[in-house]
Amino acid sequence: MPSRLLLLVSLGLACALVAGCARFPVGFERAIVVPSPNHNARRPNFVILHDTTSSNAEHALRTLTNPAREVSSHYLIGRDGTLYQLVDEERRAWHAGKSYWGGNTDLNSASIGIELDNTGAEPYSEAQMTVLLDVLKGVKERYRIPTNNFLGHGDVAPGRKVDPSRLFPWERLAKEGYGLWCHQQAVLPIPDSFDSLMALQDIGYDTSNPAAALAAFRRHFLANDSEGDVSDAERRLMQCLVIEKRKPPAS
Repeated sequence: MPSRLLLLVSLGLACALVAGCARFPVGFERAIVVPSPNHNARRPNFVILHDTTSSNAEHALRTLTNPAREVSSHYLIGRDGTLYQLVDEERRAWHAGKSYWGGNTDLNSASIGIELDNTGAEPYSEAQMTVLLDVLKGVKERYRIPTNNFLGHGDVAPGRKVDPSRLFPWERLAKEGYGLWCHQQAVLPIPDSFDSLMALQDIGYDTSNPAAALAAFRRHFLANDSEGDVSDAERRLMQCLVIEKRKPPAS
């Protein structure tokens, strides 16, 4: 029996024997259920996206379902668009680790984690993105997750994590309603009192390591890994994002 099939069969039998196996949300009956024991109760209000940094989904599955590794996620989406559900959405998966966003210091307790089968140095396939957008649509509708609360692991753990990579299409997600974005940047003068570090904090970043927070901002909103001082263009973008974040949600 091929190793992948053997893994799925074994885990399927384990699911049948252990209470609390993952249940399918409406509309996701096609997902392959691969239960991970690494979880406990939580309530989702964020979605955190990750790269597996693996060469294939099977390797990631072994890691995410290994009790000794103590790491998991709710979903894994393969390069070919195969959707795996590892932890029930109503349970607390262990994917964010030490994290921070907008004052929240325990994102595991408040988020759904989605792993993308990607090394971190390759484009994200169209099949994978199509399934991801489908998953995000369902999650947002089920839990009424705010548009601004769709984030990357690198956003909530700057300096410790750098995924998804700069190749991830955040603008595409934002256009579909998943994530903060500067949709129409007005050409406004930057006030003398403008503080880029305060702006990053207002957006949500942990600024205890300013360089790491700036790097995470550039990766997410500018799709680059550049270094150096903050430019006027970056200050304008930060100002735009702060304004966007403060807008009342659409009714």
